[in-house]
Parts: sequence; C-alpha cells; structure tokens
Amino acid sequence: MSYTPHGSHLIAGEKVKSEEIFSSAPVSGPAHDFSKGTPDLVAKACEAAEEAFWSYGYSSREERAAFLECIADEIEARAAEITETGNLETGLPTGRLEGERGRTTGQLRMFANHIRNGEYLDRRLTEALPDRQPAPRPDLRLMQRPIGPVAVFGASNFPLAFSVAGGDTAAALAAGCPVVVKGHSAHPGTGEIVGDAIVAAVKKCGIHPGVFSLVQGGGRDVGTTLVQHPLIKAVGFTGSFWGGKALYDLCVARPEPIPFFGELGSVNPMFVLPEAVKAKGEELGKGWAGSLSIGAGQFCTNPGLAIILKEQAEAFGQATVAGLKEVGEQVMLTSSMADTYRKGVAAVASETSVRELLTSMCDMRNATPNLFMVSGADWLSNQTLKEEVFGPMGIIVTAKDEEEMLTIAKSFEGQLTATMLMDDADKPLASKLLPILERKAGRILANAFPTGVEVCDSMVHGGPFPASTNFGATSVGTMSIRRFLRPVCYQDIPLDVLPQDAKDM
Repeated sequence: MSYTPHGSHLIAGEKVKSEEIFSSAPVSGPAHDFSKGTPDLVAKACEAAEEAFWSYGYSSREERAAFLECIADEIEARAAEITETGNLETGLPTGRLEGERGRTTGQLRMFANHIRNGEYLDRRLTEALPDRQPAPRPDLRLMQRPIGPVAVFGASNFPLAFSVAGGDTAAALAAGCPVVVKGHSAHPGTGEIVGDAIVAAVKKCGIHPGVFSLVQGGGRDVGTTLVQHPLIKAVGFTGSFWGGKALYDLCVARPEPIPFFGELGSVNPMFVLPEAVKAKGEELGKGWAGSLSIGAGQFCTNPGLAIILKEQAEAFGQATVAGLKEVGEQVMLTSSMADTYRKGVAAVASETSVRELLTSMCDMRNATPNLFMVSGADWLSNQTLKEEVFGPMGIIVTAKDEEEMLTIAKSFEGQLTATMLMDDADKPLASKLLPILERKAGRILANAFPTGVEVCDSMVHGGPFPASTNFGATSVGTMSIRRFLRPVCYQDIPLDVLPQDAKDM
C-alpha cells in the first residue's frame, strides 16, 4: 500500500493523537491504528470552530467559493491514494470510488458557483417611505446569514460523497459555517486523506484553521458530546434510523434546541402499473434486479419494495429472480452491516405469510440477493415487512386490485423516493397515485429506478419522517445550503455599516 495513515485527528489544522486507539477493518491489506475520539477533543474542535466563525462567517462569497474549489483541487491531487485506500477499506471497486470522488469534487465546485451568483441569499428590500402617513416606513433589508459551527457525521455507505468533504460539509462551508466532522470508523484512512486535503486548502487560502476539524472514531460519548456542545448550531447526519433518532432526541433536549438534519433510510416503494407490465414486464423485472443489487444494495435509495397487481406478480417475480441469479456474492462495507443484512433477511423469511422466490446463503462480509412475495393484506398488517433491510433484498407486494394498490400507497410512512413504472395507458391510475406519493416522498420518479441521485439544483434527497428528520430539507443539491442559514432583517442600518451583500440590493 503506497499510503500509510498518520492515524491522527485533525483539530483546527493540527494533527493530534489521543491515548486510546482503534484499528481499521479493511476488506484486504493490513489494518492500521487510528487515534480514538474523546469528548475533550470534540470540545476543542467546537471552540476552534466558534473562533473561526468570527472571520469565516463574515468572509466574502468569492473567498468561500475559492476555498471550496481549492478543496476540490486538493482532493483530486490525492486521487490515487483515495482510490487505493478506499478500495482496501470498503471493498468498493475502482470505478465506483472514482465516480464518487468526482461527485464529491463536483458538488464542492457546484456550491462555489451557487454562492457566487448570490441567489441563495434570498435578498429582499422594502424601501423606506419617510413621508408615509400616519407613520413612516423604515428601510428593511432581508437576507440569509450563516448560523455558526455545524457538526457533520460521516456516512458508512459513501466514504466520499457523504463523509468528510461530502454534501453536508460542502453546504455548510458554502454558507459560511465552520465544520466539525465525526469520521466514520468504517473508512478512517479514506477520511484522513480527505481531511488532509481540506487542511491543505485552509492553509493555501489563508483561512482560520478552526474552520475544519476531523475527530476519528470514538464511542457514543463522542457523538453525544458533539451534538450537545453549546457552540454547535446544527447537525448533518446520514445513517441508521435508531442512531439518528437518538441523536435527534439529544438535539431537541438541549437547553438551546438545534436542528438535526438526519437522513435515516427508506424502503423506496415502486408501483408497477398494469399496462406497463403488459408491455414490458420482463424488462422491468430485470431492471429492478439490477437496481436492487447494485453496490450490494447499500444505497439509501435502494428500491426494496415492488407493488403490483396479483395476477401479474408471478411473471414479474420470475423475471426479477432471473436477473438476481446473475448477481454473485458482493462484499459489504462492514462486517456488522453484513450481519445486520442477514438478520433482516431471516426476520422476513420467518414470517409465515411470506413466500420465498429466491433465497441464498452468504457469510463473513458478503451479501447475496434475496426475493420474497406477500399479499397486500398481509403486508399491511405486518410491521416487520415494512422495515428497511439494508442490502440486496426485495419484497413483491401483490395488490388484489387498483384500490388496494392505492390503500397500500396511503399506508406508507415517509420515504426518500417513490417510483411509478408506467405506460401511457396507466396515466389515469398514475394520476390517482401521484397526490398520495407527494405526501409520502421527497422525490417521485416515473419509469426510472431511484438508486442514482443527480447532484443538481433541483434534486431533493429527503422526505417526511422517518426518511428524514426535517421534511423541508434536502441533503443533496444546492437547496441543501438552506439548512445552515437563517434570515436576518436589517432595519434602518446605515449602508456603510451593513454587510456588503446587504448593501448590494
């Protein structure tokens, strides 16, 4: 291995060791030791972030844009090390890691362009009317301002795009908020390289070093300390429902409650409409198999559920089975994730109402596909079948008629995505489904599989609870910057005292 980790935390630009260590658990290659996070290190990082805010939070949009672009350049300069280390730690193939690195640097540059044009400031001017009767109207100027230091939790399933320099970090830095990242222990070496890239950009751009810190590993006390630290003003999180819900509850219970922007998972239902099945049912089944199993099913937008009319389910199921049989064993990101997947499959298989269409055995850190079928009535009455199983497992839910399909749609909790696979002749049914799905999901698709998430202005990656903890937010796309801003109104403030962006109205 050409890159040897230094194993340190990065606290306000400095490499810091701690007494306790933890070892990485790579898919291949040697394990490495990393310093383990502590509450004391979190406190130092938060204090440095607050100090940095007094300069970074009032920097120009151009200064922040140049900083984001410099981070992207520094990440690309370490491309080979990132790919090699990421492959050893996670088992993700070279192509996936290179694509994810491109997404990571791309969204940094996207935010640079976004803040340069200034639209995100949502500036509003109400001009003074000094002669208005019976009372004069003051000069009122509104714009968005950064909220302060932000905590970010790295995700297990995206070692780059949702981790140290991922979307949450990019959006917060673009807004003017310093960031304290809790790195994920599944890929500490990859996170370290990206953290080093950010520190290098901080130095090149002459920014206060407290603008970024990375605390590696650590137990629940580290996460608890981070979200409860009084200097932290918001949290970005991608991970499990129970982990996220626990952190969310801590944020709400603080003396000063703060927003917790958690993306907690989803089963991402697909409604396979009858005319589409008649026209291309086999093609749709095989397409679902590919989407269900890509990346060992370790995507938060993995479509784990297909709802279809009962009389069309058998042929669709067999087409899906044929596609899944072409998928071999795949390495999962962590051993615990693989174990959780196996337990989830076993829980579904143990339900007497469920029929097995494809079952398979896997061990160690590997995963293989599984497919089940259940009636709509049994699915509606069984909470176990509604839970997300993170991995390449799918359930076909058979509806006795279109009315039951609509009933199933209404029963869903919040989702990241909902899909309609449809033909032109399905539009009457799709028109009935769409208003329901609008209330259930942040992104609604027609004739596509939801696994891919385009990084652009118009993307929403979020949804009603429990898909995410804030239905008005997204963690992908330029609108995600809104999470780390708040509106400020300036009344009759002299122009030469106002921030520059408030003057230029």
